[in-house]
Amino acid sequence: MREHDNANQNGIPEVFRIKDCALIALATGSRAGTLKELRDNLLSTSEASIYYHFWGSLLHPRFTEREYNNDFASWSARSLHDGVLAERLAVIDPTEFGSLEAMRQELLEIVEERLDEKEYFPWLVASDAFEFMRSQIVVFDTGKQAASPEELAALLPEITTSSIFYHFIDARRRLQGRQTDDFSSWLSGFPEPRAELCARLSAIDPYFGSLGELKSTVAKFFCEEFSRKEDL
Repeated sequence: MREHDNANQNGIPEVFRIKDCALIALATGSRAGTLKELRDNLLSTSEASIYYHFWGSLLHPRFTEREYNNDFASWSARSLHDGVLAERLAVIDPTEFGSLEAMRQELLEIVEERLDEKEYFPWLVASDAFEFMRSQIVVFDTGKQAASPEELAALLPEITTSSIFYHFIDARRRLQGRQTDDFSSWLSGFPEPRAELCARLSAIDPYFGSLGELKSTVAKFFCEEFSRKEDL
């Protein structure tokens, strides 16, 4: 049970505690030099590895925009030199899948389809091997907390992008496939549910963009919600 799931005697949710996080990359020891080897490793690699190769790059500092949103697509283009496969893998949106296992099956289907195509040469060796990594998330309390939705709205512009990752993206993994974020989950416990705000938050796709953009959008939606309430 998360700390902001508890409710006080009046049925009001307890304070929302802002957490921060870091995603640690750990080597699995598995690598692939060909597309067949990538396929074989995808069959057995952990869900934590699939999670890392889709979401990990969001938390990595970089000076240029990502050309491809996941590591599988990036490797296909830059090391396997297969632009067709890269484009097919690049359009996978992890927010559309209810589980990491479902994402694994989608990856396997795309790779198998490419291997079966007549123009593909399955013996092609990549210029650099794909190194399978897995993720481990380290979480810590920032000391910031909100007792009301209005207080949370005021805090959002000040939090880090890694806090946004934890509360908006990693929440979907922690909440067992409920496809929601910590903010919406907390808001839903109040006597006056912010249904419109929760719906707007739910409509955000956090994958195709930066964490900075995601933070700005979330903060904007909260600001508009409570500015509108004050004007009524």
